Amino acid sequence: MELDVRHLRVLCAVADTGSVRKAARQLGMSQPSLTTQLHRIERAVGGRLFTREQTGSRPTALGHSVLSRARPVITGLDTLVAAAREEATGGGRRRLRIGSVGCRAVPAWLRRVHDRLPDTDTTIHIDTSPSALVRMVAADQLDIALVYENEGFPLRIPAAAEQRVLIAREPQFVALPARHPAAGHPVVRLADLAADTWMVDPEADHEYAALRRVFAEAGLDPRVVQVRDNATAAELVASGEAVRPCQPTSPPGPGTVVRPLHGDPFAVRLLFTWRTGALGRPALDALHADLRRAYLDLARANPAYRGWLRLHNRTLHRLLPPAPRPSDT
Repeated sequence: MELDVRHLRVLCAVADTGSVRKAARQLGMSQPSLTTQLHRIERAVGGRLFTREQTGSRPTALGHSVLSRARPVITGLDTLVAAAREEATGGGRRRLRIGSVGCRAVPAWLRRVHDRLPDTDTTIHIDTSPSALVRMVAADQLDIALVYENEGFPLRIPAAAEQRVLIAREPQFVALPARHPAAGHPVVRLADLAADTWMVDPEADHEYAALRRVFAEAGLDPRVVQVRDNATAAELVASGEAVRPCQPTSPPGPGTVVRPLHGDPFAVRLLFTWRTGALGRPALDALHADLRRAYLDLARANPAYRGWLRLHNRTLHRLLPPAPRPSDT
C-alpha cells in the first residue's frame, strides 16, 4: 500500500486525540475501520507507530519520526487548497471561521459578530474538546475559538496560537432532580451528593479526571458514569438517576434544579484563542469584547449565577448590564 494524505491525517488524528476511538469520531470513521487502516499503514512503513495502552494510544519513536514529516505535508496541502478555493471564488468576501465549546453565550456572540461584520462569511464549529479546537486554530482550520481549561489541567496552546482570558474562574454548578433532598438548599454541599451517581461527558477534555480529583480531595468516592448524549443526560437527571456538573449559566430543565456547590470545588477558565497573524489587533479586541458582552448578558439573565457573582465576584458583578425593569419585560 502506498501512503497518501488520507493516511497521514489518520496518524495525526490518533496522535492529537491520544485515542483511536476519538480519532475515528473526528474523522467521521468507524473505530474498526480506522484500526484496520492504521494496521495497514504500519505494515506499509514497516513498524509500529503507536503503543496501545489502557489510557490511550501513544506514538512510538518511529511514530514521532513519521509524524514530524507528516504534519508539514498536511498543513501545506490545507493551505494550498484554501488559497485555491479563495482564488476560484474570486476572494471578494472576507471569512471568519469561529470555533467554540458548547456555551450558551455563543448564539448572542454570533449575532454581534454578524452585526459588526455584515460583509464577512462567518462559520461556526462546535466541539466538546477544547484541545481539538486549539489544534484546529493552530492548523489554520479556524481563525478564533472559545475554549476552556479545567482547574488543575492546563490547556496546551500550540506555538501557532495565542490566547486571552475571557473569564478567569467560572464556577461549575450542579444539576440535580427537583425532588432531591438537597434541591431545596440555595447552596449544595458536595457531601450531600456523595451517594448519587454523577455523569460526565467522555468527549470533554479532563472532565472525568477533574471530577475524580475533587472527590479524592474531599475523601469521597461516588459512582461516575460517562454519557455522551446531552438530551439523555438531562433526562437521567430529571428522573432521579444521576446528577451532573453544569455551566452556571445553564437554565434548569423540566424536573431539575441548578444549584451552586459550596466552596466551588469545580471551576474552569474560559479562554479566547486565535491563530497568530489571522486577524489584526483591533479586530481581535472587538471580537473579544463582543464575546464578553454576550457572556455578561447571559449571566445577568440567570438569577442563580447573578446571585453567586454578587457574593463571590464583585468585580465581574459590577460589569453586568442593568437588570431589566418589570415594565421592560
